[in-house]
Amino acid sequence: MAFKELIAKITISEDKKNLNSTNLKLIKSLVDSFTIVDEKFIENKYFAKFDVDFNKKKVLNFLERENIFPSIPKEKNLFLMPILIDIEKKQIKLFSENPFYLNWNNKNEKHYLLKYILPNEDLEDINILKKNINNIEDYDFSEIISKYDLKDYIIIIFFKNENQLRTLSKLNLNKNLIFTNQIFLKVSFDKKESLEKIIKTLKTDYENQWKKINQINTSIKLSLTLSLNSQNYDLIKKFEKELSNLDLVSNYYIDNFSSQMTIYKIIYNGTPDKFIQEIENNGLKLDTSFRIWRIR
Repeated sequence: MAFKELIAKITISEDKKNLNSTNLKLIKSLVDSFTIVDEKFIENKYFAKFDVDFNKKKVLNFLERENIFPSIPKEKNLFLMPILIDIEKKQIKLFSENPFYLNWNNKNEKHYLLKYILPNEDLEDINILKKNINNIEDYDFSEIISKYDLKDYIIIIFFKNENQLRTLSKLNLNKNLIFTNQIFLKVSFDKKESLEKIIKTLKTDYENQWKKINQINTSIKLSLTLSLNSQNYDLIKKFEKELSNLDLVSNYYIDNFSSQMTIYKIIYNGTPDKFIQEIENNGLKLDTSFRIWRIR
């Protein structure tokens, strides 16, 4: 169960399917440690709940052998505006009139990384959208989005025609603008199960788009050499802690050591600029004016 949850968080759905048959012996080899957080007997049967820690390096190496690029499991809060347009009746349905608005957050899988903030029912927004119904696919929604303190958003327009549904999704994730279209046939709009199936399909697609943005290209193996003052034990400790927490660092080790300087070799699955940004974002100063970069 823990392995399935991990894989669901760090791989797109297509790759996840290819890992369903991973054998238990291999999974056990990827585990660093586990702790029992709850245990009980029910009708003379023993039940236990475990917290499992996987070895990041082993997991990345395993996925690389399977030719799968994992993603950094970053959670993201975003604004979602669902709009339902009934083509036959030429009506726009918003908020409480829109079943997708009402049911969107009813069910969420444990591995979902995207957290959806839906708009409040606002008369001004209703009037804005009704005025733009004829050019809704081209409308930029900035008047509505600006009311919410969220840089990332998804606008999804549902076009209902008899028992068919077409969707147009506009995603803005980390400044990446993505458009997707889907068609759903034989939709029963009066059945909750039918609506939930559509919502789940859309959420899975959005999760995949988000994971693709955060994919770790393990085929990129940038070798970096950095030095630190050997006398500054606190800095060395902080530096190694930060390296261990960086998802794009696949390996690091001490290459050379003296009483003055400690030299590290780092294998990084990204660009030099990305590495510099991550290091400095974590409160470390990096001097790149030397042949061997220095952490200060």
